Amino acid sequence: MGRIICAGLGPGDPDLISVRADRAVRTARQIAYFRKPGRPGQARRIVEGMLAEGAVEHPMEYPVTTELPFDSPLYNDLLSAFYDDWAARLAVLAEGGDVVVLCEGDPFFYGSFMHLYVRLKDRAQVDVIPGIPGMAGCWHASGTPITWGDDVMTVLMGTLPEAELARHMAGSDALVIMKTGRNLPRVRRALAAAGRLPDAWLIERGTMPGQRIARLAEVDDADCPYFAIVLVHGQGRRPARALSVAE
Repeated sequence: MGRIICAGLGPGDPDLISVRADRAVRTARQIAYFRKPGRPGQARRIVEGMLAEGAVEHPMEYPVTTELPFDSPLYNDLLSAFYDDWAARLAVLAEGGDVVVLCEGDPFFYGSFMHLYVRLKDRAQVDVIPGIPGMAGCWHASGTPITWGDDVMTVLMGTLPEAELARHMAGSDALVIMKTGRNLPRVRRALAAAGRLPDAWLIERGTMPGQRIARLAEVDDADCPYFAIVLVHGQGRRPARALSVAE
């Protein structure tokens, strides 16, 4: 019985793959990865040229991505069946030897592999290799520290209700907003309501070819690809307040 090894690939630049994940990918005889039908898949792009000759590839094609609202019953039913099916397939494939599953960023940080992990952990040996989260690659690409002193950083999903987004944005120092794309207008309005829009940056394809960094206020709502994160850097405000009180 082989193992199911999930290799976290980091933010996108192949040079940022860990030594352990690099070794797992290069020696794998079976490779599985998520992708949209008709697309090569971002994880597969990252490892281009790294796979061993003769490695067998198993593309796991999502039945739905952005065609349905993520909180609709049909969307959840389709994704649940998809993960059930691939968990069963991977367990069978592992009977013939190790299977390496590719995952962008870190597998346990909003990664799709989490849904396979909970289905597989009690029926097969599953090893997970951590990866640099995509947001870390984005804030390094911005050239500015994301937090200072005792700044509080909040990670938000652009899919949250607008009022909830604005509430979190107003109460935190540094912000990371993921799942932007078609949610960008909502994210922009919430940032404006919280008074944070002037300090917001859109990082597209951080650490990857075609990287773009722009102030969100200057980006059109329709101009936001899937691989984009919105950042608001912390300013170390609370240590400054503490210093002024001490004085």
